[in-house]
Amino acid sequence: MNDALQASLKIASSGMEVQSTRLRVISENVANAESTGQTPGADPYTRKTISFDNEMDRASGIQTVRVKRIGLDDQPFKMELDAGNPAADEKGFVKMPNVNLLVELADMREANRSYEANLQVVKQSGDLTSMTIGLLKD
Repeated sequence: MNDALQASLKIASSGMEVQSTRLRVISENVANAESTGQTPGADPYTRKTISFDNEMDRASGIQTVRVKRIGLDDQPFKMELDAGNPAADEKGFVKMPNVNLLVELADMREANRSYEANLQVVKQSGDLTSMTIGLLKD
């Protein structure tokens, strides 16, 4: 039989880990939101996506979360007129990344809140463990 507090710690820590990875992917997208190709007509940076999956921890018998896949967004690239850009095609258009900063900022806020929620579970589990130990000492 598993200790419920230890199980909640394991579940919350897996949640923190995947949200941390999600924040890294979002950071890459934001950092490359203006990264064009090197040559005329070359593809620019492609937005990355992340998906999660549940996973059975066989040792403890609990369901945790893990990163299932980091993929590429299949949305089309934006085209901008910028004839002076080295990546411009013969008509003066440059392929721009398919990164929407508003979407990335919303995803970042959601990932941050999910991380904080899991962190709160870790804190509460630690507090309850300390309270239990304190009661056993008395």
